[in-house]
Amino acid sequence: MLEKIKNFFKEVITENKKVNWPSRWETLNYTLIVLGISAVTALFLGLLDFVFVRIVGKLLFKF
Repeated sequence: MLEKIKNFFKEVITENKKVNWPSRWETLNYTLIVLGISAVTALFLGLLDFVFVRIVGKLLFKF
C-alpha cells in the first residue's frame, strides 16, 4: 500500500514536469482580463438591479 502511494506521487511529479506552464506575462494578462470582465459584469448587474428596483418601486407605489 505504501509503495502504491509513493509511486503515485512520483508519477504526479513526472506529469507535473510535462505541463506547459504560462509565462508570468501571460498569467498577468489573463488575470487582468478576468478582473476587467468581472468588474464590467458587476457594474452591469448592479445597474440592472438598480433599474428594476426603481421600476418595481414605481409600480408598487403607483396603485
